[in-house]
Amino acid sequence: MQSLYFKPETEILFPHWAIPNLMDLRNGKWQDLTEQVASLPETHEDSLAFGLMMIRLCGCLNCNPGGYKASLGCAACSRRTVSMAKKSDTAMLQSYRRAQKEVSKFLAGEKVAIEA
Repeated sequence: MQSLYFKPETEILFPHWAIPNLMDLRNGKWQDLTEQVASLPETHEDSLAFGLMMIRLCGCLNCNPGGYKASLGCAACSRRTVSMAKKSDTAMLQSYRRAQKEVSKFLAGEKVAIEA
């Protein structure tokens, strides 16, 4: 039996399909980044890096099926998180670049320090 509060569009970690929902939240470089990453397959290195950045920003590792954030669904939760983020666009892009480096290292078989 499915919980009344757990939406079917809620996943355990930030999903690639939710990226287009974030395009209009900021201007300039953020919009360019989201458009670029949304056009890539979800298995592309840059998509994985964007997902990692969003997992950290949204706190997906602390989300659970009975929680409030899960009841919103991933698209609404991520929109809310990005629109309320106090980080500048520059800081958001720096987070993305850091995640890119970590994903590249991981895929190359290198040890990666886990950042909270």
